Amino acid sequence: MSFTSSPLGHPVLACATTLGAALDDVAAIEPLFMSTPDKEAALVELAAVAARLDELRLRVLAAADDVAAAHGSRDAGAWLAHAIRLDDHVGRRDLELARMLERRPALAAAMRCGEVDRERAMVVGRALDELPDDLPPGVAAQAQQHLVDQAPHFAPRALRNLGRKLLSVIAPDLEDQREAKALGDADTRAAAQTSLHTRRRGDGTTDIRIRCADHVADRLMTYLQSFTSPRQRPTATPTTEPTEPTEPTEPTGPSQDREPADDPEPASPGPTDQRTYPQRLGDAFGALLERLDPSRLPLHGGDATTVIVTIELQSLLEGLGVALVGDEPLSATQARRLACTARLVPAVLGSESEILDLGRSRRLYSRSQRKAMAVRDVTCRTRGCTIPAAWCEAHHLVAWSQGGHTDLDDGVLLCSHHHHLAHDPRYELVRHPDGTLTFHRRPPDPD
Repeated sequence: MSFTSSPLGHPVLACATTLGAALDDVAAIEPLFMSTPDKEAALVELAAVAARLDELRLRVLAAADDVAAAHGSRDAGAWLAHAIRLDDHVGRRDLELARMLERRPALAAAMRCGEVDRERAMVVGRALDELPDDLPPGVAAQAQQHLVDQAPHFAPRALRNLGRKLLSVIAPDLEDQREAKALGDADTRAAAQTSLHTRRRGDGTTDIRIRCADHVADRLMTYLQSFTSPRQRPTATPTTEPTEPTEPTEPTGPSQDREPADDPEPASPGPTDQRTYPQRLGDAFGALLERLDPSRLPLHGGDATTVIVTIELQSLLEGLGVALVGDEPLSATQARRLACTARLVPAVLGSESEILDLGRSRRLYSRSQRKAMAVRDVTCRTRGCTIPAAWCEAHHLVAWSQGGHTDLDDGVLLCSHHHHLAHDPRYELVRHPDGTLTFHRRPPDPD
């Protein structure tokens, strides 16, 4: 069907309306009564349609910088995540793929006709981005076409392996040169690719995904295996007392003959410990963090690396009730334990507190005030922004130069991006009753 005009004003909007109406037509249809061949055809065709719809949405997202600017958002991905209630990392990933498709017309075309879905498009795009910048003319285009041609026939993991060996297929001589250079620059490449991502699952646990150099992973595994070594006395849970490290019973380096996700597993720790080896590694990771000395860590957020726990005095004394780390709940029992082992700073409600409101006596907020703001604000106070408090800057809602006071009522934490907007005369800052802020671009001067 061709969309040339629409009461809504644009063919893309007409397409969205038509798709919505078509879905309404089948909303009450029960697939249970479809024939087996019809189900097979529907599943395959709907997957292709979903890929085509994703490509259209990403095409619009790539052109939506003006939307982000109109709302004072960091970028179009951040605005979309807030607008339709996505996690931040989903918005960032969508924007990355949208921009990737702009640079890769053959890949965008494959997705547009339903041959490649979003996940495989991301694999292809990243493989192409990792190619050397100094390829001869035509080789990069040949590499893109080759990988796009293979994408419909392979699952993402297999496609990722093909991407790693792409040059060896289309330009073997160049691959030998690239391999020699890659070996010489291994440390630099590892440093550039090192990253850590966290994702709250909503059930009290957090996924942590780390990409680091092999030698860093080997050191981490050596430390963790000192907690999990079967030479130690087996217990049902990790001991809270420091233990002397022992040598791991297995080599800590990853084998090149297996998948990177597989960890070397030493012998069973004994019949009294029913945890799997990955479970023991996870518990060991928590124990390792608790043994780090905060006084030897770098300063950030205006103070030494500190975790602040807010808890009522009676709950802290009795070990009953609930504490808060930022805006996340923590049992009072855990708070008492961590206060001993991890050197947490308690913000105890009901006890005597230091003076936080300094009025006009000084311009800059003190460390104590920043701690109080971190307990109150948790993140940047702009709606939809989740930059943590430790990375934010203290901002006077009423400028100090205009008579504002350096106290908590006049202070708010803003990330660097939104702090710049707060001082940009092109944007209006609106403070809402719940304490959150929004930014709106002022209309241009008619003159």
